[in-house]
Amino acid sequence: MAELKQKKYLGQMLVEEGIITREQLEDALAAQRETGQRLGDILKKRKLVTDTQIMRVLEKQLGVPYIDLDRITISPEMASLLPVNIARRHKLVPVRNEGGRLQVAMEDPFSFLAIDDVRMVTHMEIQPLLAREDSILNAIEALYGNEYAEKAIEDFSRSQSLDEIAAEAAAVDIGNEVGSAPIVRLVNSLIEQAAREGASDIHVEPAESSVRVRFRVDGKLHTELTVPKEAQSALITRIKIMSDMNIAEKRVPQDGRYEVVIGDHNIDLRVSTLPGVYGEKVVMRLLDRTNFLRPKSELGFTQENLTKFDELLKNPNGIILVTGPTGSGKSTTLYTMLSELNSEADNIITIEDPVEYLIDGINQVQVNPKAGLTFATGLRSILRQDPDIIMIGEIRDQETVDIAVRAAITGHLVLSTIHTNDSASTISRLIDMGVESYMLSSALVGVISQRLVRRICPLCRQEYRPTANDLEFLGLPADSVETFYRGAGCGNCAETGYRGRIAVHEIMPITRPLRDMIHREAGVDEIRDYASLHGMSSLKAEAVKLLRAGVTTIDEVVKIAYTQEE
Repeated sequence: MAELKQKKYLGQMLVEEGIITREQLEDALAAQRETGQRLGDILKKRKLVTDTQIMRVLEKQLGVPYIDLDRITISPEMASLLPVNIARRHKLVPVRNEGGRLQVAMEDPFSFLAIDDVRMVTHMEIQPLLAREDSILNAIEALYGNEYAEKAIEDFSRSQSLDEIAAEAAAVDIGNEVGSAPIVRLVNSLIEQAAREGASDIHVEPAESSVRVRFRVDGKLHTELTVPKEAQSALITRIKIMSDMNIAEKRVPQDGRYEVVIGDHNIDLRVSTLPGVYGEKVVMRLLDRTNFLRPKSELGFTQENLTKFDELLKNPNGIILVTGPTGSGKSTTLYTMLSELNSEADNIITIEDPVEYLIDGINQVQVNPKAGLTFATGLRSILRQDPDIIMIGEIRDQETVDIAVRAAITGHLVLSTIHTNDSASTISRLIDMGVESYMLSSALVGVISQRLVRRICPLCRQEYRPTANDLEFLGLPADSVETFYRGAGCGNCAETGYRGRIAVHEIMPITRPLRDMIHREAGVDEIRDYASLHGMSSLKAEAVKLLRAGVTTIDEVVKIAYTQEE
């Protein structure tokens, strides 16, 4: 019913509120007739309105109070009032109990079927509240995520044998809750919760009397759940079955993979086991293929660095390296470069471990050491395939870097990654790996060093005056008038003060003077100082720009500064 009212009145209300013009409304209505999309979705896609503006207009139109779930913390007691299956089925979440009247946030506050279902289960009077769909789904996961996992733990039978566990775990998909074994529901719940929280990794860590499950969100680990010791064998066995590992082998490390669809997201899980004192530790890395490929405008480049990035990609041959620690977004940057270079006129071939995203028009090769296909052997074969552009997932050894350098010198554009602290130290690292300085000076055209810093949560961001130590660290006068920002912590950011991350970059194009310095094997400090004097903005300087813009905090800047100075 709310949808019918929305189609009839929403556009006119937005015009009356001065949010959009009559012409913009007529254009959106014409698009709606062609595509059948909701008017609100069309206007949001065109960036004419925000979710909050639509909700405020609907609040007036429908006479139902709007609640911003991202700005509140729902008491865990609410989960006991309403089963999770009803919350998910009707896209609603209980918010608070006001003297026997249950306030429920709903996408459609006029769904009488949903209201009746909630009333029958809770035996309470229901007060509907209007809320955004995305905030409702996030609130459901925050409220019920651990409860669902804990219920599965309660249902687990410690009497099961390994064969029984394997049989139960064999035929279940993520999201199939009905009739699933408790241990299967537990693993499904953990993966779903991690995906919805935007976690990059799930750690399953056996201890003496329990099993700790931690999620890495925005680069930081936090404990999500503690599993009883008696469920350890079943939990790890289920994960190994999913990722096609040998469940009987517990003495040596194993690696596996598993793909799953959660909502409209394709999640690739890379699974690793490691034998420990108290049993096998498991780490599952989550890669959301749906959001992996990003345009260069979304990589966090400043305008100055974006210009340098474009200039690097104009080189017809040579090596461009992306450097940084694990989890700093190097692969995302590489794939963006490939997407920018992709054209019918060029033969682009990649060799990766693993292939993280499939791009139309690009020939991608998966490393397979068991079959003898390594980076080095694959690269030799690629050179016989008439390539124009080659992407190597990572330069790990002397053999690979030697072939890459020769490929660059003989007219190919080579893209790859390497683990170093910053752009300048990449030079000494390559020379230490055995590359002759005269060859490196001819082959290298640019280095991009990057880090990820956490963004301040926009909902609890507050300003403050920096301390004298903060100003001294930044090289500013003690009496400098500066306003910095930090997050106070709220339900939107799980009380951390941060929500999401953004990349900072240091781009060092190899100019003629730098080639001469590389040829004579100049020191890292000399190369860094020259590049900084001639236009290279350091990682610390880029992070400070974000600090002064209110995007990140001084704590994040400090991490980058000390990492770069190691």
